[in-house]
Amino acid sequence: MAADRRSSWLKGVLDLLVLSCLTDGESYGYEIAKSLAGAGLGEIKGGTLYPVLNRLEEAGLLEAEFRAAERGPGRRYYRLTERGREHLAAESGAWLDFHTAVRAALHPGGSTP
Repeated sequence: MAADRRSSWLKGVLDLLVLSCLTDGESYGYEIAKSLAGAGLGEIKGGTLYPVLNRLEEAGLLEAEFRAAERGPGRRYYRLTERGREHLAAESGAWLDFHTAVRAALHPGGSTP
């Protein structure tokens, strides 16, 4: 049950988290997944991550470039567009406002565990 709950919560914010992973520069899918796992979000499988990356690219929030590798398969590198940066800033603020409202509802009177 806890994994199902976590998955539901993650769906609501995964787009923003992926965009956030690219604020300091370009990266590829596996590195983005590692970054999210390192932040304590658990394993994000390719079947979840790559559709998000494709959707963000189609929306004009990311640009992607395929690069061949000397050894092994090539990689598709993603970077934020200016529109992606603007979207991230606006939606991050909205998400933080929502988080504050949920926290207040869960802990009325300001008491936190």
